[in-house]
Amino acid sequence: MENQYREIADRYEMIYDLHTHTTYSHGKGSVEDNVRKGIERGLEYIAISDHGPGHLFYGINRNEIVNIRNDIERMNAKYPKTHVKISVEANIIRGGAGLDIKPEEFEEFDFIIAGYHYGLFGCSCVRNWLWSKGLKLGEAGLRRSNTEMVINALRENDISILTHPGDKGPFDIEEIARVCVETDTLMEINTWHGHLTEEEIRIASQVEKVGFIISSDAHTPGRVGDFKEGVERALRAGLDLKRIVNIKEKK
Repeated sequence: MENQYREIADRYEMIYDLHTHTTYSHGKGSVEDNVRKGIERGLEYIAISDHGPGHLFYGINRNEIVNIRNDIERMNAKYPKTHVKISVEANIIRGGAGLDIKPEEFEEFDFIIAGYHYGLFGCSCVRNWLWSKGLKLGEAGLRRSNTEMVINALRENDISILTHPGDKGPFDIEEIARVCVETDTLMEINTWHGHLTEEEIRIASQVEKVGFIISSDAHTPGRVGDFKEGVERALRAGLDLKRIVNIKEKK
């Protein structure tokens, strides 16, 4: 069966990869490195979406946003056959509008993606890290708290993609999927983190009209456009591939 899934995945190609990182946060390549690899992979669109500025260890410097945009404008002029977009992977936190970027900063980006990460204050980072290491005490309460935190961020912000849902803590995927439909937010199948997992895809797909997107979450240029494992995971979960917005069958 695995060979069958692999054969099906080989019949598809990725149209765009909207979740890639560069040296502006903790990626290993430049904006141009990612763009060149995207062109090599035949992508029509690629986004540079480095980590939000609130991350204590590898968030972007707010003063560098103008430099990222300048790099992207230069890439669009140099490589006109591929469209390069500026985004940011904002960090979901508790309180306020629920993200580590300010409302007035939204206009700096073509669109916003967001996910839950460790390395920030105000998001139960320590409790979730301990949970991931096997300390499940109070799991039900932590799940409710995490889910409410994500739902608040979705409802208070225009988030295009919810990145690697279910990663780094317990979350109610079905409830989050329902809010993603409400807010017109895509749920990401991430080929680096492994979330959505096969089971999480199965749960989310039961929610009518929720959409999915595959992302590489590339931190090195060589991984830009990596998507086939995400297709195989979706197939194992029984997902109709037509619900994944950024893949298509090869001609």
